[in-house]
Amino acid sequence: MERYKAICLDLDGTVYKGSQAISESVTFIRTLQHSGIEPYFITNNSSRTAQEQQKKLKLLGVETTEQQIMTSAIASAKYCAQHYPGKTVQMIGETGLREALLDEGIRLVEADGDIIIMGIDHEITYDKLATACLSIRKGAHFLATNGDLALPNELGLVPGNGAFIELVKASTGVTPTILGKPQSYMLEFIQQQSGASKEEMIMIGDNYETDILSGIRFGIDTIHLQGGVTSLEEVLSKADAPTYMFNTLAEWNN
Repeated sequence: MERYKAICLDLDGTVYKGSQAISESVTFIRTLQHSGIEPYFITNNSSRTAQEQQKKLKLLGVETTEQQIMTSAIASAKYCAQHYPGKTVQMIGETGLREALLDEGIRLVEADGDIIIMGIDHEITYDKLATACLSIRKGAHFLATNGDLALPNELGLVPGNGAFIELVKASTGVTPTILGKPQSYMLEFIQQQSGASKEEMIMIGDNYETDILSGIRFGIDTIHLQGGVTSLEEVLSKADAPTYMFNTLAEWNN
């Protein structure tokens, strides 16, 4: 454990499942903190602000700061600020994305933006999608917080941001740049923030197709946790294996 300075954990399925904490992960996080290591928390969820995510973690027994939380919304805003300084942004999304963009000093517009960013929007309308398509056809750069096609809720799997991206993509013929996992932009920004080398970073998660692939693509160590999205059998069938595979993070403490 001592070799890693930036320990990055997925949230839903790794630290908690819905509204229930995963006790072994909470214990692991506290062990890290007692040894002087503050882990980073990574999520493709763009709807919550870092402050809102911090409050949820606190309710589940995990104390952290906003600076240790990296969402796909924050990564999207940082990407915009670095790659398109001074450009206007037209967004589809919720408070998490809006606040992240404003925190980077980005000017938001309702139409004819230089950049279109799509995040999950539970109040999506035809007009919002149509306006985004019109801007992209005029030459706006097309970005998306994540490409998750489906999201779990208490009723089952429901459409995720990726499902709406596919609609815009089909209409315009333009493929967006995805900023969330399995792309490694969030890990890149964490490296910039922490100053850790890639050898000093590790990504932990239950979903091979997002969490583990993001770490593999970035060139850092990974831990796959069983009992989540991707089964052990599926992981073992992959060409690129995780660095470690555990049932729970209690095994790493040992």
